[in-house]
Amino acid sequence: MIAGVDEAGRGPLAGPVVAAAVVLGPDAVPAGLADSKTLSPSRRAELAAGIRACAVAWALGQASPAEIDRLNILEATLLAMHRAVAGLAPIRISPDLVLIDGNRCPPGLPYPARAVVRGDASIAAVSAASILAKVYRDREMVRLGRRWPQFGFADHKGYPTAAHLERMRLHGPSPVHRRTFGPVRRCLGATP
Repeated sequence: MIAGVDEAGRGPLAGPVVAAAVVLGPDAVPAGLADSKTLSPSRRAELAAGIRACAVAWALGQASPAEIDRLNILEATLLAMHRAVAGLAPIRISPDLVLIDGNRCPPGLPYPARAVVRGDASIAAVSAASILAKVYRDREMVRLGRRWPQFGFADHKGYPTAAHLERMRLHGPSPVHRRTFGPVRRCLGATP
């Protein structure tokens, strides 16, 4: 039994970094799995529903903007991945191997693990994790956008677009902005 793990949200200036862990059965692999970045939002949402319905198990983990600022984005990403894998335990799933997208494995995992560069494009369970993490994070950014509409999070999902940078310049950073990221730090320095 293989668990695939991937994350979404390392590059944005706001919001959490989210990871997913997915265990697919050999006969329950949804058609069309791919790296989430290559799929349209509607296709990702459709696949996410299929993954949640047919996966042997799946779990999400995240690290907050405050944790990202305290730890750094790499360590916070590894923490979110660890939390996602730990989320499989209450479902009573013990994977034989955890395949992590990237070149680093979170420390202290209770299962054997291996990092696989570009695993989200080549391993079904990792692609599935990529999709679940991205869909969840995008929905979270839409929710945060309702709370802080002046930033347009629903449109750019926290990424450093020109519109986002301009809104941050006008309004200052929100409580969910990552204060250690350069553009946010510079904005804080310029805020009266």
